[in-house]
Amino acid sequence: MSAPSPDLDPAQASSAERRRWARYLASERAEAAVYRRLARRRVGDERDILEKLEAAERRHEEHWLTLLGGEPERLPKAGLGTRVTAWLASHFGSIFILALAQLAEARSPYDTDPYATPAMRADEKIHHEVVRGLAARGRRRLSGTFRAAVFGANDGLVSNLALVMGIGATGASGSFVLFSGIAGLLAGALSMGAGEFVSVRSQREMLDATEPSGYADANLPDLDLDANELALVYRTRGLGEEAALAKARTVLAGVHDGRSPEHTGSIDTHEVVGGAWRVSISSFLFFASGAIIPVLPWILGLSGILAVVVALVLVGIALLVTGAAVGLLSGARPLPRALRQLGIGFGAAAITYVLGLLFGVSMG
Repeated sequence: MSAPSPDLDPAQASSAERRRWARYLASERAEAAVYRRLARRRVGDERDILEKLEAAERRHEEHWLTLLGGEPERLPKAGLGTRVTAWLASHFGSIFILALAQLAEARSPYDTDPYATPAMRADEKIHHEVVRGLAARGRRRLSGTFRAAVFGANDGLVSNLALVMGIGATGASGSFVLFSGIAGLLAGALSMGAGEFVSVRSQREMLDATEPSGYADANLPDLDLDANELALVYRTRGLGEEAALAKARTVLAGVHDGRSPEHTGSIDTHEVVGGAWRVSISSFLFFASGAIIPVLPWILGLSGILAVVVALVLVGIALLVTGAAVGLLSGARPLPRALRQLGIGFGAAAITYVLGLLFGVSMG
């Protein structure tokens, strides 16, 4: 690894700079531990990638150790976020941990530190893209089901909160609010489950119709090598004229040698969409789990303003959690997404509550 600028003399560094190096050292060790623990839970290519990321963090660690002149007497703790990520990686090793690691790699302080080498700055940028790619693999694997789960839970929270707030504001009895909430739960969950099933099944059928097929494979040996229409097939898939012709010649040469042509389907796209039954059931269950939360106070026998306040607190916490989860999996900071989810949910509830008040006054 290259050295920092020759104009900088580590021996002349201030105590504040040396404390900063020690913090960098602690962070690099913690990040290396994250990748090491994640690697233990992976196999094959992903494990190899994570082990190489760990080795890179060890190189950075050696850089700061060299500047410090050896192990410092008192090593500060790594940042809270890095320590939490390391703990989660050792206990869970899920896609959420890769998402947290992606956020951590995006916050590298080396861009403005004169004692960090250009190679280290480049490493951090590349690490962010590598972790982003690993996280993207996981997102594709769970995207369809997770989408149904998160949107189902969020829709259940918001729609049933708005329903019970609106009905409660009219002055209806607690038993009527409870009945309305349970009815809204069942109606919404069934609607969500059926809608997701139809939507996903339709998407998968459409994808099946657009995938490359082996319909003409049996006749490929009879094509004219100099004027074959196979090149047109590859042009419809996005290749230019020359590239398509070269691809067609390669495929036909393989066919004449006894090899079967390869067909690349939309496997990743299918994974993103998810399975129809799996997504439908997830949507039903998570809508119901979200929709039951606003009704809990009335189930427990509360009524009036106390029930309303408890419902708002419970739903607010749930909205923050679902918003933060979506933010993490999308590679964004969780807090803004959590607050956005909270604002949308409470905004909808406020509108129906005001309408309920107006309706109750007019009925009175």
